[in-house]
Amino acid sequence: MPSLSVVIPCKDDAGPLARCLEALSTQRELPLEILVVDNGSIDDSADIAKRFGAVVLSEPAPGIAAAASTGYDSARGDIIIRCDADTLPPTDWLERIAHRFANEPDLGVLTGPGIFYDTSPVRARLAGVGYMNAYFILMGAAMAHWPPFGSNLAFRRAVWHQSRSRVNRHDPDVHDDVDLGFALDPSARTAFDGRLRVGISARSLAGGHEARVRIRRAFHTIGLHWRVAPPWERWRLTLTKRK
Repeated sequence: MPSLSVVIPCKDDAGPLARCLEALSTQRELPLEILVVDNGSIDDSADIAKRFGAVVLSEPAPGIAAAASTGYDSARGDIIIRCDADTLPPTDWLERIAHRFANEPDLGVLTGPGIFYDTSPVRARLAGVGYMNAYFILMGAAMAHWPPFGSNLAFRRAVWHQSRSRVNRHDPDVHDDVDLGFALDPSARTAFDGRLRVGISARSLAGGHEARVRIRRAFHTIGLHWRVAPPWERWRLTLTKRK
């Protein structure tokens, strides 16, 4: 089985982080390491991480992209797994990931959906269609492959080393998972597994100012990469390299 490194970027999320780390401690397949990247927290997130035996890294540059990249750079496992501080994975999450990569040597990136756990069942179902499905379909069309979803994401360490020079790690206005998806080499095989589910917080559904920031960041991230290769060029490269 491949070795696993779990990377969790975190800023002022001590409560959710404790629940996430508790869930990771009950995994049937335990990771080689858990790296919590503290992105300037003023709460006790770092202390919580140490209490659970995680390695705490500090990244003073603002933004999830900077924090996540620092974690990926430091990971020692064959497979790098990314989740958020508020992710709640089931006990077989890491086991499923390890088996997929062990059985599919050509698999570069694996991702799956999130299920909203702190809202009503009706709202969670609607968000699954209007938010989650829309993300995978629309971003997949823009990238010319399955898009990484940061709350539930795994990729080979070699894939990161091939891609890291193309990510915008010092731009705090990018969505780091979208940015990584565009930075991937077109030859890297990505896969979506609808059964590889994790719990995620419904705070990502917040409207108003937060929604406007998310939308602005999405268009900003897409624009950065479409200047390099528009969608039709990305599809041409993807289809050509996979022949």
